[in-house]
Amino acid sequence: MSIPRSERFRPSAKAVVVRHGLLLTTRNRTPGDHRPDWYILPGGGQIPGETLDVALVREVREETGIEIVPGPLVWVRELIVALRADWPFDPGDHALEFMFAAEFVADHGDPSEADLYQQSVEWISPETLSTLRFYPATLVPALQSYLRGGPPGPVYLGDVD
Repeated sequence: MSIPRSERFRPSAKAVVVRHGLLLTTRNRTPGDHRPDWYILPGGGQIPGETLDVALVREVREETGIEIVPGPLVWVRELIVALRADWPFDPGDHALEFMFAAEFVADHGDPSEADLYQQSVEWISPETLSTLRFYPATLVPALQSYLRGGPPGPVYLGDVD
């Protein structure tokens, strides 16, 4: 199989924020999709010249109104759209997500730039996580272990949905 050269290589930083045993997520809805809403870790792409830790703080504050302090790297995920022929996205897209543990500082309650499909900010329990449409789904068992104080598993997750 010939894979097209990526035209849009996008590094991003995602936050794994745990408070009172709950995980910070954003709930999202795609117009026209009749399946349940989907959940992701807050965070987003770097601006050129910005470090990953600065991008993480900025993106979490913009999407959730929550102030954090970045911690250690927990997981790395790739998403290579060209390898998913049935996806309605540009096959030149290649995302590289760095997921960092982050410490909750304060909730300012004023998200300034919610993502396009974002509906709300929600704190999710480890038990609830497996019942939701969470992306990447492959991360759910590792997240559940991490939320319960167990090992997070391998750092590099690979190209996963």
